[in-house]
Amino acid sequence: MVDGVVDVGAAAARGKQVSSRVSEEGAGWNCQEIGTFAALRPNTNSFTWLNPKTLWRSRNEILSGLFGDPSAQVRRRWVAAQRERGVDPDFRIRREMGEEYSFLVLGDTGEGDASQYAVIPGLLKLGSGTSFAVVASDLIYPTGSGNEYCDKFFRPYKDYRAPIYAVPGNHDWYDGLGGFMRVFCDARPLKVERQGFRLSPGGLRGLLWKKPDPVDEAALAEAQKMRPAPEQRAVQPAPYWVLDLGRLLLVGIDTGIRGDIDREQGEWLRRVSADPRPKILITGKPIYVRNDYHPCAIEGGGTVDEIVRDPASHYVAAIGGDVHNYQRFPVRVDGRTIQYIVSGGGGAFMHATHTIPRVDVGGVHEDEFKCYPLRGDSLSFYSLLYSRRLRMRWLYITPEQGLALMSRQIGNRPPRPTPGAAITARMRWAARLLGGWPMPFHLPVGRVFHRYISELSDWDTPPFFKSFLHVSVTGDRLKIRCFAATGCLPQEIEPPLEDEVEIPL
Repeated sequence: MVDGVVDVGAAAARGKQVSSRVSEEGAGWNCQEIGTFAALRPNTNSFTWLNPKTLWRSRNEILSGLFGDPSAQVRRRWVAAQRERGVDPDFRIRREMGEEYSFLVLGDTGEGDASQYAVIPGLLKLGSGTSFAVVASDLIYPTGSGNEYCDKFFRPYKDYRAPIYAVPGNHDWYDGLGGFMRVFCDARPLKVERQGFRLSPGGLRGLLWKKPDPVDEAALAEAQKMRPAPEQRAVQPAPYWVLDLGRLLLVGIDTGIRGDIDREQGEWLRRVSADPRPKILITGKPIYVRNDYHPCAIEGGGTVDEIVRDPASHYVAAIGGDVHNYQRFPVRVDGRTIQYIVSGGGGAFMHATHTIPRVDVGGVHEDEFKCYPLRGDSLSFYSLLYSRRLRMRWLYITPEQGLALMSRQIGNRPPRPTPGAAITARMRWAARLLGGWPMPFHLPVGRVFHRYISELSDWDTPPFFKSFLHVSVTGDRLKIRCFAATGCLPQEIEPPLEDEVEIPL
Protein backbone atom coordinates (compact mmCIF):
# COMPACT_ATOMS: atom_id res chain seq x y z
CA MET A 1 0.00 0.00 0.00
CA VAL A 2 1.36 3.43 -1.03
CA ASP A 3 -0.26 6.67 0.22
CA GLY A 4 -3.35 4.76 1.27
CA VAL A 5 -3.82 3.03 -2.11
CA VAL A 6 -3.90 -0.76 -2.13
CA ASP A 7 -2.36 -2.76 -4.99
CA VAL A 8 -5.38 -4.69 -6.28
CA GLY A 9 -3.12 -7.16 -8.06
CA ALA A 10 -1.55 -8.06 -4.72
CA ALA A 11 -5.03 -8.29 -3.22
CA ALA A 12 -5.98 -10.77 -5.92
CA ALA A 13 -2.89 -12.83 -5.14
CA ARG A 14 -4.09 -13.07 -1.53
CA GLY A 15 -7.06 -15.13 -2.68
CA LYS A 16 -9.63 -12.66 -3.96
CA GLN A 17 -11.24 -13.01 -7.37
CA VAL A 18 -8.82 -11.81 -10.04
CA SER A 19 -9.82 -8.36 -11.30
CA SER A 20 -9.77 -6.78 -14.75
CA ARG A 21 -6.39 -5.28 -13.87
CA VAL A 22 -4.93 -8.77 -13.77
CA SER A 23 -6.65 -10.76 -16.52
CA GLU A 24 -9.24 -10.66 -19.29
CA GLU A 25 -11.21 -13.32 -17.41
CA GLY A 26 -11.43 -10.96 -14.44
CA ALA A 27 -13.06 -8.39 -16.71
CA GLY A 28 -15.70 -10.89 -17.75
CA TRP A 29 -14.42 -11.54 -21.26
CA ASN A 30 -15.04 -15.01 -22.70
CA CYS A 31 -17.75 -15.57 -20.11
CA GLN A 32 -18.24 -19.34 -19.90
CA GLU A 33 -21.14 -19.37 -17.46
CA ILE A 34 -23.76 -16.68 -16.90
CA GLY A 35 -24.48 -15.77 -13.29
CA THR A 36 -27.65 -16.55 -11.38
CA PHE A 37 -28.94 -12.98 -11.54
CA ALA A 38 -31.33 -13.80 -14.42
CA ALA A 39 -33.50 -15.83 -12.03
CA LEU A 40 -34.02 -12.74 -9.87
CA ARG A 41 -35.58 -10.65 -12.62
CA PRO A 42 -39.33 -10.43 -13.20
CA ASN A 43 -40.71 -11.78 -16.46
CA THR A 44 -41.49 -8.34 -17.81
CA ASN A 45 -39.89 -6.29 -20.54
CA SER A 46 -37.94 -3.27 -19.31
CA PHE A 47 -37.83 -0.06 -21.30
CA THR A 48 -35.18 0.62 -23.92
CA TRP A 49 -33.32 3.83 -24.64
CA LEU A 50 -33.65 3.03 -28.34
CA ASN A 51 -37.40 3.75 -28.16
CA PRO A 52 -38.26 7.36 -29.09
CA LYS A 53 -41.07 7.27 -26.49
CA THR A 54 -38.45 6.85 -23.76
CA LEU A 55 -36.54 9.90 -24.94
CA TRP A 56 -39.77 11.91 -25.14
CA ARG A 57 -40.66 10.94 -21.56
CA SER A 58 -37.22 12.27 -20.54
CA ARG A 59 -37.76 15.63 -22.24
CA ASN A 60 -37.60 17.62 -18.99
CA GLU A 61 -33.78 17.47 -19.20
CA ILE A 62 -33.84 19.44 -22.47
CA LEU A 63 -36.63 21.77 -21.34
CA SER A 64 -34.77 22.69 -18.15
CA GLY A 65 -31.74 23.64 -20.22
CA LEU A 66 -33.77 25.75 -22.64
CA PHE A 67 -36.25 27.42 -20.30
CA GLY A 68 -34.73 27.10 -16.82
CA ASP A 69 -34.69 24.39 -14.16
CA PRO A 70 -37.69 24.58 -11.77
CA SER A 71 -36.15 22.07 -9.33
CA ALA A 72 -35.22 24.74 -6.76
CA GLN A 73 -38.77 26.09 -6.47
CA VAL A 74 -40.31 22.63 -6.28
CA ARG A 75 -37.70 21.44 -3.78
CA ARG A 76 -38.48 24.35 -1.49
CA ARG A 77 -42.14 23.33 -1.51
CA TRP A 78 -41.25 19.71 -0.66
CA VAL A 79 -38.94 20.86 2.14
CA ALA A 80 -41.55 23.25 3.55
CA ALA A 81 -44.12 20.45 3.57
CA GLN A 82 -41.70 18.17 5.42
CA ARG A 83 -40.94 20.84 8.01
CA GLU A 84 -44.68 21.22 8.63
CA ARG A 85 -44.73 17.51 9.43
CA GLY A 86 -42.20 18.13 12.21
CA VAL A 87 -39.10 16.40 10.84
CA ASP A 88 -35.69 17.10 12.39
CA PRO A 89 -34.88 20.76 11.56
CA ASP A 90 -31.39 19.84 10.33
CA PHE A 91 -32.69 16.81 8.43
CA ARG A 92 -30.49 14.64 10.62
CA ILE A 93 -30.79 10.86 10.72
CA ARG A 94 -29.10 9.43 13.81
CA ARG A 95 -27.81 5.88 13.91
CA GLU A 96 -26.06 4.26 16.85
CA MET A 97 -22.86 2.75 15.48
CA GLY A 98 -20.03 0.92 17.22
CA GLU A 99 -16.33 1.44 16.68
CA GLU A 100 -16.41 -0.76 13.59
CA TYR A 101 -19.10 -0.80 10.93
CA SER A 102 -19.57 -0.83 7.15
CA PHE A 103 -22.06 0.28 4.51
CA LEU A 104 -22.61 0.18 0.74
CA VAL A 105 -22.76 2.98 -1.83
CA LEU A 106 -24.01 2.52 -5.38
CA GLY A 107 -25.43 4.85 -7.98
CA ASP A 108 -27.70 5.00 -11.02
CA THR A 109 -29.44 1.74 -10.32
CA GLY A 110 -32.96 1.82 -11.65
CA GLU A 111 -33.22 0.40 -15.15
CA GLY A 112 -34.83 -2.83 -13.96
CA ASP A 113 -32.97 -4.85 -16.57
CA ALA A 114 -30.22 -7.45 -16.60
CA SER A 115 -27.45 -4.94 -15.88
CA GLN A 116 -29.16 -3.85 -12.64
CA TYR A 117 -29.92 -7.37 -11.44
CA ALA A 118 -26.39 -8.55 -12.29
CA VAL A 119 -25.13 -6.41 -9.39
CA ILE A 120 -27.42 -8.01 -6.81
CA PRO A 121 -25.67 -11.36 -6.01
CA GLY A 122 -22.28 -9.75 -5.32
CA LEU A 123 -23.90 -6.89 -3.45
CA LEU A 124 -25.77 -9.30 -1.17
CA LYS A 125 -22.63 -11.35 -0.57
CA LEU A 126 -20.41 -8.40 0.36
CA GLY A 127 -23.27 -6.45 1.90
CA SER A 128 -24.01 -9.13 4.48
CA GLY A 129 -23.44 -7.50 7.86
CA THR A 130 -23.35 -3.94 6.53
CA SER A 131 -25.39 -1.41 8.49
CA PHE A 132 -27.11 0.34 5.56
CA ALA A 133 -26.78 1.27 1.90
CA VAL A 134 -26.94 4.58 0.06
CA VAL A 135 -28.02 5.05 -3.56
CA ALA A 136 -26.45 8.13 -5.16
CA SER A 137 -28.63 9.32 -8.05
CA ASP A 138 -31.24 7.99 -10.48
CA LEU A 139 -33.17 5.32 -8.64
CA ILE A 140 -35.81 5.02 -11.36
CA TYR A 141 -35.30 5.34 -15.12
CA PRO A 142 -36.47 6.94 -17.28
CA THR A 143 -38.61 9.46 -15.34
CA GLY A 144 -38.61 8.57 -11.64
CA SER A 145 -42.23 7.41 -11.58
CA GLY A 146 -43.50 6.15 -8.24
CA ASN A 147 -45.23 3.34 -10.11
CA GLU A 148 -41.96 1.75 -11.22
CA TYR A 149 -40.35 1.15 -7.81
CA CYS A 150 -41.59 -2.43 -7.58
CA ASP A 151 -39.22 -4.03 -10.11
CA LYS A 152 -36.52 -1.34 -10.00
CA PHE A 153 -36.10 -0.95 -6.23
CA PHE A 154 -38.13 -3.20 -3.93
CA ARG A 155 -37.69 -6.46 -5.86
CA PRO A 156 -33.93 -6.24 -6.58
CA TYR A 157 -33.06 -5.27 -2.97
CA LYS A 158 -35.67 -7.38 -1.18
CA ASP A 159 -33.01 -9.61 0.38
CA TYR A 160 -30.78 -6.78 1.58
CA ARG A 161 -31.51 -6.80 5.31
CA ALA A 162 -30.63 -3.21 6.19
CA PRO A 163 -32.07 0.28 5.45
CA ILE A 164 -31.45 2.00 2.11
CA TYR A 165 -31.13 5.79 1.93
CA ALA A 166 -30.84 7.82 -1.26
CA VAL A 167 -30.27 11.17 -2.89
CA PRO A 168 -32.23 11.86 -6.09
CA GLY A 169 -30.73 12.20 -9.54
CA ASN A 170 -31.90 14.14 -12.56
CA HIS A 171 -34.14 11.28 -13.75
CA ASP A 172 -35.90 11.18 -10.38
CA TRP A 173 -36.68 14.87 -10.89
CA TYR A 174 -38.43 14.24 -14.23
CA ASP A 175 -41.36 13.16 -12.05
CA GLY A 176 -41.20 16.36 -10.01
CA LEU A 177 -39.58 14.21 -7.31
CA GLY A 178 -43.04 12.81 -6.51
CA GLY A 179 -42.06 9.14 -6.64
CA PHE A 180 -38.85 9.67 -4.67
CA MET A 181 -40.54 11.70 -1.92
CA ARG A 182 -43.36 9.18 -1.60
CA VAL A 183 -41.04 6.17 -1.27
CA PHE A 184 -38.14 7.59 0.74
CA CYS A 185 -39.78 10.38 2.77
CA ASP A 186 -43.31 8.95 3.07
CA ALA A 187 -44.54 12.29 1.71
CA ARG A 188 -47.88 12.97 0.08
CA PRO A 189 -48.24 14.77 -3.28
CA LEU A 190 -47.88 18.53 -3.39
CA LYS A 191 -50.93 20.58 -4.23
CA VAL A 192 -51.01 21.50 -7.90
CA GLU A 193 -50.19 25.15 -8.55
CA ARG A 194 -52.35 26.21 -11.46
CA GLN A 195 -51.11 29.07 -13.59
CA GLY A 196 -52.56 30.62 -16.70
CA PHE A 197 -50.69 30.30 -19.98
CA ARG A 198 -47.87 32.83 -20.37
CA LEU A 199 -46.01 33.45 -23.61
CA SER A 200 -42.62 33.31 -21.87
CA PRO A 201 -39.85 30.73 -21.40
CA GLY A 202 -41.40 29.66 -18.12
CA GLY A 203 -44.85 29.43 -19.67
CA LEU A 204 -43.62 27.34 -22.59
CA ARG A 205 -41.77 25.07 -20.18
CA GLY A 206 -44.96 24.48 -18.23
CA LEU A 207 -46.87 23.73 -21.41
CA LEU A 208 -44.38 21.06 -22.54
CA TRP A 209 -43.23 19.80 -19.14
CA LYS A 210 -43.90 16.14 -18.31
CA LYS A 211 -46.24 16.08 -15.33
CA PRO A 212 -45.78 13.63 -12.41
CA ASP A 213 -47.51 10.27 -12.62
CA PRO A 214 -50.22 9.74 -9.96
CA VAL A 215 -48.96 7.01 -7.64
CA ASP A 216 -50.97 3.79 -7.52
CA GLU A 217 -51.04 3.49 -3.73
CA ALA A 218 -52.34 -0.08 -3.71
CA ALA A 219 -49.57 -1.27 -6.04
CA LEU A 220 -46.94 0.64 -4.04
CA ALA A 221 -48.16 -0.91 -0.78
CA GLU A 222 -47.88 -4.35 -2.38
CA ALA A 223 -44.35 -3.57 -3.59
CA GLN A 224 -43.29 -2.38 -0.14
CA LYS A 225 -44.13 -5.83 1.23
CA MET A 226 -40.98 -7.08 -0.49
CA ARG A 227 -38.92 -5.19 2.12
CA PRO A 228 -41.18 -5.62 5.16
CA ALA A 229 -38.70 -6.21 8.00
CA PRO A 230 -38.23 -3.46 10.60
CA GLU A 231 -34.46 -3.51 10.03
CA GLN A 232 -35.08 -2.68 6.36
CA ARG A 233 -37.21 0.37 7.10
CA ALA A 234 -35.81 3.83 6.41
CA VAL A 235 -37.67 7.15 6.28
CA GLN A 236 -35.69 10.22 5.27
CA PRO A 237 -36.64 13.71 6.44
CA ALA A 238 -36.01 15.34 3.04
CA PRO A 239 -34.30 14.82 -0.34
CA TYR A 240 -31.10 16.09 1.31
CA TRP A 241 -29.99 14.92 4.73
CA VAL A 242 -27.12 14.22 7.12
CA LEU A 243 -26.58 10.70 8.40
CA ASP A 244 -25.00 10.98 11.87
CA LEU A 245 -22.87 7.87 12.47
CA GLY A 246 -21.15 9.09 15.62
CA ARG A 247 -17.56 9.74 14.62
CA LEU A 248 -18.41 10.12 10.90
CA LEU A 249 -21.08 12.12 9.06
CA LEU A 250 -22.56 11.23 5.68
CA VAL A 251 -23.98 14.35 4.03
CA GLY A 252 -26.36 13.80 1.10
CA ILE A 253 -27.30 16.69 -1.21
CA ASP A 254 -29.95 17.01 -3.93
CA THR A 255 -28.53 18.51 -7.14
CA GLY A 256 -31.79 18.52 -9.11
CA ILE A 257 -31.76 18.29 -12.89
CA ARG A 258 -28.95 20.65 -13.84
CA GLY A 259 -26.46 19.89 -11.05
CA ASP A 260 -26.65 22.82 -8.62
CA ILE A 261 -28.37 23.49 -5.30
CA ASP A 262 -30.75 26.16 -4.08
CA ARG A 263 -30.00 28.88 -1.52
CA GLU A 264 -31.85 27.20 1.36
CA GLN A 265 -30.03 23.91 0.81
CA GLY A 266 -26.73 25.82 0.56
CA GLU A 267 -27.31 27.47 3.93
CA TRP A 268 -28.18 24.07 5.41
CA LEU A 269 -25.02 22.52 3.92
CA ARG A 270 -22.80 25.24 5.40
CA ARG A 271 -24.46 24.76 8.77
CA VAL A 272 -24.09 20.96 8.98
CA SER A 273 -20.58 21.11 7.48
CA ALA A 274 -19.41 23.32 10.36
CA ASP A 275 -19.45 20.20 12.56
CA PRO A 276 -15.75 19.31 13.03
CA ARG A 277 -16.23 15.56 12.59
CA PRO A 278 -14.95 13.81 9.41
CA LYS A 279 -17.48 13.72 6.57
CA ILE A 280 -18.28 12.06 3.24
CA LEU A 281 -20.40 13.96 0.73
CA ILE A 282 -22.97 11.98 -1.29
CA THR A 283 -24.20 13.87 -4.34
CA GLY A 284 -26.32 13.22 -7.42
CA LYS A 285 -23.69 14.83 -9.68
CA PRO A 286 -19.93 14.21 -9.27
CA ILE A 287 -17.56 17.12 -8.72
CA TYR A 288 -14.66 15.60 -10.67
CA VAL A 289 -15.47 13.44 -13.69
CA ARG A 290 -13.86 12.70 -17.08
CA ASN A 291 -10.96 15.10 -16.36
CA ASP A 292 -13.52 17.90 -15.84
CA TYR A 293 -14.32 19.92 -12.74
CA HIS A 294 -17.91 20.71 -11.72
CA PRO A 295 -17.83 22.50 -8.34
CA CYS A 296 -21.66 22.60 -8.06
CA ALA A 297 -22.95 26.16 -7.83
CA ILE A 298 -25.04 27.35 -4.88
CA GLU A 299 -27.85 29.78 -5.63
CA GLY A 300 -26.80 33.20 -4.39
CA GLY A 301 -23.05 32.54 -4.57
CA GLY A 302 -20.37 30.02 -3.72
CA THR A 303 -20.03 26.36 -4.58
CA VAL A 304 -20.40 23.02 -2.86
CA ASP A 305 -16.73 22.24 -3.48
CA GLU A 306 -15.64 25.38 -1.63
CA ILE A 307 -17.33 23.87 1.41
CA VAL A 308 -15.80 20.44 0.78
CA ARG A 309 -12.30 21.95 0.43
CA ASP A 310 -12.55 24.08 3.57
CA PRO A 311 -10.27 22.40 6.16
CA ALA A 312 -12.76 23.26 8.90
CA SER A 313 -15.42 21.14 7.16
CA HIS A 314 -13.19 18.03 7.34
CA TYR A 315 -14.50 16.26 4.24
CA VAL A 316 -12.41 13.23 3.34
CA ALA A 317 -14.34 12.09 0.26
CA ALA A 318 -17.07 13.22 -2.15
CA ILE A 319 -19.00 10.45 -3.94
CA GLY A 320 -21.36 11.19 -6.83
CA GLY A 321 -23.48 9.25 -9.29
CA ASP A 322 -24.97 10.30 -12.66
CA VAL A 323 -22.09 8.97 -14.82
CA HIS A 324 -22.39 5.20 -15.19
CA ASN A 325 -18.95 3.89 -14.35
CA TYR A 326 -16.32 4.17 -11.60
CA GLN A 327 -13.71 6.93 -11.40
CA ARG A 328 -11.48 8.13 -8.56
CA PHE A 329 -9.53 11.39 -8.38
CA PRO A 330 -7.28 11.86 -5.30
CA VAL A 331 -7.06 15.67 -5.14
CA ARG A 332 -4.53 17.32 -2.85
CA VAL A 333 -5.94 20.32 -1.02
CA ASP A 334 -3.86 22.31 1.48
CA GLY A 335 -1.59 19.41 2.34
CA ARG A 336 -4.32 16.77 2.60
CA THR A 337 -6.01 14.49 0.04
CA ILE A 338 -9.73 14.40 -0.70
CA GLN A 339 -10.99 11.39 -2.64
CA TYR A 340 -13.44 12.49 -5.34
CA ILE A 341 -15.26 9.40 -6.60
CA VAL A 342 -17.77 8.62 -9.33
CA SER A 343 -19.88 5.62 -8.32
CA GLY A 344 -22.53 5.29 -11.02
CA GLY A 345 -22.14 1.63 -11.95
CA GLY A 346 -25.06 0.28 -9.94
CA GLY A 347 -27.25 -0.86 -12.81
CA ALA A 348 -27.76 1.50 -15.76
CA PHE A 349 -26.11 1.37 -19.19
CA MET A 350 -22.35 1.90 -19.12
CA HIS A 351 -20.86 5.28 -19.93
CA ALA A 352 -17.64 4.71 -21.85
CA THR A 353 -14.32 5.27 -20.11
CA HIS A 354 -12.19 5.11 -23.26
CA THR A 355 -13.31 8.67 -24.07
CA ILE A 356 -11.67 10.00 -20.87
CA PRO A 357 -8.49 11.89 -21.89
CA ARG A 358 -5.20 11.76 -20.03
CA VAL A 359 -5.98 13.01 -16.54
CA ASP A 360 -4.43 16.17 -15.11
CA VAL A 361 -7.44 17.97 -13.58
CA GLY A 362 -7.03 19.28 -10.04
CA GLY A 363 -3.34 18.40 -10.09
CA VAL A 364 -4.17 14.66 -10.26
CA HIS A 365 -1.55 12.71 -12.20
CA GLU A 366 -2.76 10.13 -14.72
CA ASP A 367 -1.06 7.33 -12.76
CA GLU A 368 -3.08 8.30 -9.65
CA PHE A 369 -6.41 8.25 -11.49
CA LYS A 370 -8.43 5.01 -11.41
CA CYS A 371 -11.44 3.95 -13.45
CA TYR A 372 -13.56 0.87 -14.11
CA PRO A 373 -13.99 -0.44 -16.70
CA LEU A 374 -10.44 0.08 -17.89
CA ARG A 375 -10.28 2.34 -20.92
CA GLY A 376 -9.12 -0.55 -23.12
CA ASP A 377 -11.97 -2.82 -22.02
CA SER A 378 -14.44 0.00 -22.67
CA LEU A 379 -13.06 0.52 -26.19
CA SER A 380 -13.10 -3.21 -26.92
CA PHE A 381 -16.68 -3.63 -25.75
CA TYR A 382 -18.06 -0.75 -27.79
CA SER A 383 -16.14 -1.98 -30.82
CA LEU A 384 -17.75 -5.40 -30.38
CA LEU A 385 -21.19 -3.87 -29.95
CA TYR A 386 -21.01 -1.65 -33.03
CA SER A 387 -19.21 -4.14 -35.22
CA ARG A 388 -22.28 -6.35 -34.71
CA ARG A 389 -24.91 -3.64 -34.98
CA LEU A 390 -23.38 -2.05 -38.07
CA ARG A 391 -22.14 -5.36 -39.51
CA MET A 392 -18.65 -3.92 -39.84
CA ARG A 393 -16.25 -6.66 -38.70
CA TRP A 394 -13.22 -4.43 -39.21
CA LEU A 395 -14.43 -2.21 -36.35
CA TYR A 396 -13.78 -4.91 -33.73
CA ILE A 397 -10.82 -4.43 -31.38
CA THR A 398 -9.85 -7.26 -29.02
CA PRO A 399 -9.45 -6.53 -25.29
CA GLU A 400 -5.68 -6.91 -25.62
CA GLN A 401 -5.61 -4.52 -28.56
CA GLY A 402 -7.89 -2.12 -26.72
CA LEU A 403 -5.50 -1.86 -23.77
CA ALA A 404 -2.52 -1.38 -26.09
CA LEU A 405 -4.32 1.32 -28.08
CA MET A 406 -5.51 3.28 -25.08
CA SER A 407 -2.17 3.05 -23.28
CA ARG A 408 -0.46 4.39 -26.42
CA GLN A 409 -2.98 7.22 -26.66
CA ILE A 410 -2.97 8.12 -22.96
CA GLY A 411 0.75 7.59 -22.48
CA ASN A 412 0.65 5.21 -19.54
CA ARG A 413 1.59 1.62 -18.82
CA PRO A 414 -1.07 -0.97 -19.76
CA PRO A 415 -2.97 -1.98 -16.59
CA ARG A 416 -2.50 -5.64 -17.55
CA PRO A 417 -0.03 -7.30 -19.94
CA THR A 418 -0.60 -6.91 -23.71
CA PRO A 419 1.97 -9.22 -25.31
CA GLY A 420 2.13 -9.02 -29.08
CA ALA A 421 -0.66 -6.42 -29.53
CA ALA A 422 0.74 -4.58 -32.55
CA ILE A 423 -1.19 -1.41 -33.36
CA THR A 424 -2.32 -1.09 -36.99
CA ALA A 425 -3.89 1.69 -39.07
CA ARG A 426 -7.18 -0.25 -39.07
CA MET A 427 -7.24 -0.33 -35.27
CA ARG A 428 -6.43 3.38 -34.99
CA TRP A 429 -9.30 4.33 -37.31
CA ALA A 430 -11.68 2.06 -35.43
CA ALA A 431 -10.64 3.76 -32.18
CA ARG A 432 -11.16 7.19 -33.78
CA LEU A 433 -14.70 6.34 -34.87
CA LEU A 434 -15.46 5.11 -31.34
CA GLY A 435 -14.09 8.23 -29.65
CA GLY A 436 -10.94 6.66 -28.23
CA TRP A 437 -8.39 8.40 -30.46
CA PRO A 438 -8.40 12.00 -31.71
CA MET A 439 -10.07 12.64 -35.04
CA PRO A 440 -8.63 14.92 -37.71
CA PHE A 441 -9.54 18.61 -37.35
CA HIS A 442 -10.19 18.05 -33.62
CA LEU A 443 -13.74 16.74 -34.13
CA PRO A 444 -15.18 16.14 -30.61
CA VAL A 445 -16.20 12.52 -31.20
CA GLY A 446 -15.26 11.46 -27.67
CA ARG A 447 -17.58 13.93 -25.97
CA VAL A 448 -20.42 13.26 -28.41
CA PHE A 449 -19.94 9.52 -27.78
CA HIS A 450 -20.10 10.04 -24.01
CA ARG A 451 -23.09 12.38 -24.09
CA TYR A 452 -25.34 10.63 -26.62
CA ILE A 453 -24.08 7.38 -28.09
CA SER A 454 -23.49 5.55 -24.78
CA GLU A 455 -27.13 6.11 -23.89
CA LEU A 456 -28.18 4.45 -27.14
CA SER A 457 -25.83 1.51 -26.59
CA ASP A 458 -27.56 -0.36 -23.77
CA TRP A 459 -27.20 -4.15 -23.74
CA ASP A 460 -28.39 -7.11 -21.69
CA THR A 461 -25.58 -9.66 -21.99
CA PRO A 462 -22.29 -9.95 -20.02
CA PRO A 463 -19.85 -8.47 -19.47
CA PHE A 464 -21.70 -5.54 -17.86
CA PHE A 465 -18.82 -3.71 -16.13
CA LYS A 466 -21.04 -2.73 -13.19
CA SER A 467 -19.70 -1.79 -9.75
CA PHE A 468 -20.54 -0.76 -6.21
CA LEU A 469 -18.64 0.53 -3.17
CA HIS A 470 -18.09 -1.17 0.18
CA VAL A 471 -17.12 1.41 2.82
CA SER A 472 -15.84 0.36 6.24
CA VAL A 473 -14.70 2.14 9.39
CA THR A 474 -12.17 0.31 11.53
CA GLY A 475 -10.35 2.10 14.31
CA ASP A 476 -9.08 5.38 12.91
CA ARG A 477 -9.19 4.22 9.27
CA LEU A 478 -11.86 4.57 6.59
CA LYS A 479 -11.59 2.09 3.71
CA ILE A 480 -13.40 2.50 0.39
CA ARG A 481 -13.35 -0.50 -1.95
CA CYS A 482 -14.81 -0.76 -5.44
CA PHE A 483 -16.11 -4.22 -6.41
CA ALA A 484 -17.11 -5.28 -9.92
CA ALA A 485 -20.13 -7.13 -11.25
CA THR A 486 -19.67 -8.59 -14.73
CA GLY A 487 -22.71 -10.86 -14.92
CA CYS A 488 -20.46 -13.94 -15.14
CA LEU A 489 -20.74 -16.64 -12.48
CA PRO A 490 -17.11 -16.59 -11.21
CA GLN A 491 -17.27 -12.84 -10.51
CA GLU A 492 -20.73 -13.28 -9.01
CA ILE A 493 -19.45 -15.87 -6.54
CA GLU A 494 -16.40 -13.78 -5.65
CA PRO A 495 -16.75 -10.15 -6.78
CA PRO A 496 -13.42 -8.77 -8.06
CA LEU A 497 -11.77 -5.94 -6.16
CA GLU A 498 -11.07 -3.21 -8.74
CA ASP A 499 -9.82 -0.39 -6.50
CA GLU A 500 -9.20 0.30 -2.83
CA VAL A 501 -8.14 3.31 -0.81
CA GLU A 502 -7.66 3.87 2.93
CA ILE A 503 -8.25 7.27 4.52
CA PRO A 504 -7.11 8.27 8.02
CA LEU A 505 -9.86 9.69 10.23
